[in-house]
Amino acid sequence: MLGSLFLLSSGLFLGWSLGANNAANFFGTAVATRMIKFSTAAVICSIFVIIGAVVSGAGAADTLGKLGAISTMAGAFTVALAAAITSLFMTKAGIPISTSQAVVGGIIGWNFFAHTPTNLDALTKIAGTWIFSPILAALMSFLLFLLAKFFLERSKIHMITQDAITRKLLIIAGAFGAYSLGANNIGNVMGVFVSSSPFKDLMIGNVLFSSVQQLFLIGGIAVALGVITYSKRVMLTVGKDIFHLTPITALIVVVSVSLTLFLFASQSLHDLLMQYHLPAFPLVPVSSSQAVVGAVMGISLAKGGRNLNLKIIGKISIGWVLTPILTGAIAYFSLYFVENVFLLPTV
Repeated sequence: MLGSLFLLSSGLFLGWSLGANNAANFFGTAVATRMIKFSTAAVICSIFVIIGAVVSGAGAADTLGKLGAISTMAGAFTVALAAAITSLFMTKAGIPISTSQAVVGGIIGWNFFAHTPTNLDALTKIAGTWIFSPILAALMSFLLFLLAKFFLERSKIHMITQDAITRKLLIIAGAFGAYSLGANNIGNVMGVFVSSSPFKDLMIGNVLFSSVQQLFLIGGIAVALGVITYSKRVMLTVGKDIFHLTPITALIVVVSVSLTLFLFASQSLHDLLMQYHLPAFPLVPVSSSQAVVGAVMGISLAKGGRNLNLKIIGKISIGWVLTPILTGAIAYFSLYFVENVFLLPTV
């Protein structure tokens, strides 16, 4: 049991990296505009990311598992470690990356090593969201900006009152975003361990606390630690360097990103749309980093495309391209090392 728990450490490391990198997507703009203190943002984000992971994390994790079911703890350990190393490298460079891309790259690396075919349907579904989610976030922020502009031009709210309302809304939107991050991205952190989980289902009173929920709980705690200890630098990159945001536009970005992640994580919404034979969003882990860049670009386009920092966007885009390739390569060669040096079964 202790050995299995040790092998979970790479997933916890990945969760820490996710928190350090992706918390910026929900509180970076608020912190950078000084509407919310970093300490306040970190505490709120930590609480709600754990709740989202435990309550609603199963749907997106299931699709990720179809990409490649890693059957051993050692194999899952190696894939998660490769994704965590890539995420940490990009975080130190101040680049908000897609943890989803890192994990997908790692799983594909394992598939190559294990001579297991990659599920192309699942890969297409996941990769499609890497294109669609930033476009959706951009569209949302574009429309919300025009709506907010229309309302503010016709309202007579005093500036001080407006700032106070905006600050409260940023906290609410950030909490919702953190919940959505936990629900949507915990599959990236612990999804590779679902097939080989060391935990057993528990009954606490009349409530079933499943093996998967236990995995997601400790993964959520790891994400929270990453938020608290190491997320401030990326928050400032997202909040200031891509495009100058006012408190109002910061709120629009957070709401747009939060809704985007929620749409790809909500099992209830998915089932409701399917019940009425309507097209439903696939339940897959999507990149909050890609969504926030899309949302910021949507704001810029709504304002005529002025002051958009194309150099920073180019740097981030290169990071997105390199992430799955680098993680896949690290995972592939690390699997040889783990299997031949530590003599652990990775397949």
